[in-house]
Amino acid sequence: MKSIQDMISEHENVKRMVKVMRKYSYAVLQGREIDYKDFYMIIDFIRNYTDGYHHAKEEDILFKRMGEEMPKLTNNGPITGMLIEHDMARLYVSSLEKALEDYKNGNDEARLDIIANTICYGDLLLRHIDKENNVIYRFAENMLSDKVKEEIDEKAEEVNKEASKKKVQEKYLNMLDELEKKIM
Repeated sequence: MKSIQDMISEHENVKRMVKVMRKYSYAVLQGREIDYKDFYMIIDFIRNYTDGYHHAKEEDILFKRMGEEMPKLTNNGPITGMLIEHDMARLYVSSLEKALEDYKNGNDEARLDIIANTICYGDLLLRHIDKENNVIYRFAENMLSDKVKEEIDEKAEEVNKEASKKKVQEKYLNMLDELEKKIM
């Protein structure tokens, strides 16, 4: 399935960002001089590339269709688990944003929360991506009918085209490159 190959490629970009996040967290831990505004770029990437673009294809197209075809996957099954992990990731990002605001307002101890939420997000995402790439996606490729796979690919391609018009991929991959150059 082309849509799954695209999502696996997108996961590689998310994993690159997780490495960036870890490096930024280590810099905070060391007390190095960093631009904390870069964390807002990371949040932007997560919310608009990972969540807005990538998860839109997973949640609204692939997972939804898998649940329609095989309801036990969503009724407290593995798809439900993936959606819960997406929500947990969103919580870490919200908590990271709050920690950044606290730090900006003079609470030096908030650096601990910046590190904790960044590292927790990254750890969750790495394990999550592994499950999606090696279990959920393979299951979809093996269990869904060719007709359903085509439908998923077509809808995912529509999302890709709309994102391309808005230059989503270009913007966020450039942002990722920029952050890697600054911290790696």
